[in-house]
Amino acid sequence: MKFDVISIFPEFFESPLAFGVVRIAREKGIITIDITNPRDFTEDGVIDDYQFGGGAGMVMKPEPLAKAINHVKTQNSLLIHLTPKGKRLTQEMINLLARKEHIIMICGRYKGIDERINLIFAPLEISIGDYVLAGGEIGALVLVESITRLLPGVLGNKDSADTDSFQKNLLESPIYTRPNVYKKHKVPQILRSGDHRRIADWRSKKSLGKTLSHRPDLLPAETFLKKDLEILLEVLNGENS
Repeated sequence: MKFDVISIFPEFFESPLAFGVVRIAREKGIITIDITNPRDFTEDGVIDDYQFGGGAGMVMKPEPLAKAINHVKTQNSLLIHLTPKGKRLTQEMINLLARKEHIIMICGRYKGIDERINLIFAPLEISIGDYVLAGGEIGALVLVESITRLLPGVLGNKDSADTDSFQKNLLESPIYTRPNVYKKHKVPQILRSGDHRRIADWRSKKSLGKTLSHRPDLLPAETFLKKDLEILLEVLNGENS
């Protein structure tokens, strides 16, 4: 997969892209990431101007952005605009984006980008949450890492991502490692029993219980098997041991 990021702060990405799964994916050649600066498509380096109609905050000009987009755009490109006005990012959306060949991300700054970029290029508008940041760069990093970790050959165990929170509209069950006892808290005996069927049932029950208490809004989106519904009834009845 190829990522292209359009940002006036290319240096912003140097350190985050040099660590973890993103570094591994780059070294293996699974992904490539290029940063394009809109300032490079201007004669004076100016990429923003005042709003028509007045109001606080500068707006990114359409000409440099359009030139930057056309510079990296291909027939197979998906153009994304990181903006608080976009659709809220979900794991389901990430799963779909991971199937793309080429993703271009526009990182707005200041008050935002000139609306004519949206009208001309019709990018997919995505928000990483119901809050406002100074620019789209952090959102671009979120997309790069969340997509990259789903690509074949990136994670050490290909099943690891399948059990993450939100993959099945449920939160992940509690996880433990050594030592068995830490500050008087013991690892649940069932996880050390070697009985994989009982462990799977325990994890399902804990996952449903955590989702019910922390994110009940996720449950209507999940399709339950009969066995899952039985576990859910146990959780609702307080049988969450």
